[in-house]
Amino acid sequence: MGRRIHFVVDPQGWCCMGLIIFVWLYNTIFIPKVILFPHYEEGHISVVAILCYYFCSLFCIASLLRASVADPGKLPENPKIPITEREYWELCNKCNMMRPKRSHHCSRCGHCVRRMDHHCPWINNCVGEDNHWLFLQLCFYTQILSSYTLILDFCHYYYFFPLKKENWDVFIFRHELALLRISAFMGLIILGGISGLFYTQLMGIFTDTTSIEKMSNCCEDISRPRKPWQQTFSEVFGTHWKILWFIPFRQRQPLRVPYHFANHV
Repeated sequence: MGRRIHFVVDPQGWCCMGLIIFVWLYNTIFIPKVILFPHYEEGHISVVAILCYYFCSLFCIASLLRASVADPGKLPENPKIPITEREYWELCNKCNMMRPKRSHHCSRCGHCVRRMDHHCPWINNCVGEDNHWLFLQLCFYTQILSSYTLILDFCHYYYFFPLKKENWDVFIFRHELALLRISAFMGLIILGGISGLFYTQLMGIFTDTTSIEKMSNCCEDISRPRKPWQQTFSEVFGTHWKILWFIPFRQRQPLRVPYHFANHV
């Protein structure tokens, strides 16, 4: 594995990620064919609604794929430790390698990750310093896409005018009700789970703590904010330009912050 591409050999992670991709494909294929395109052809909605749906879908799958293959911050075998920061490094008792403080060893991946938040089976990867921003984007766009899908499911039956040109010989129109019920069910499950996860992630960034640090509770003042929220978010996303926080098609440039700046854990 290189520094930029990170591939975890984990059958459980493959199954979880495959399920997420299946849900994404299901809604990306059926929702436009059953709702968006027919209502657009009959003048009930504008082309903007279709473009917005595909826009959200594209950003969602892009952040998922990038988060799953991005290097979360794996430490090299022989890291070069700056002389001025040696006292802020420690020895991992599992892999017997030096690591900066706030790094943690992932037993599933078998190595230490800088500022590791948790190992997520849904992306089959760790969430660490170098891909945390992509994981946040994944949660954000998944919520938007799920909400948009649920709104379309609701409007199709209770708001839009009935379709006049339905082709009952086509499978998706014969089983339209079942397909949309499945879509609504998956949307509710994913939206509920992702919303809770996204909230905990935001609170962790606001307080400058990771999920592992919260669970370990190894520091008395770990829940006290240490930096302005703009600073903590900028460190996660690698830029002070807030508009870039929402774009997954870019390279993250880490902001240089000394390990000893309020990072003792």
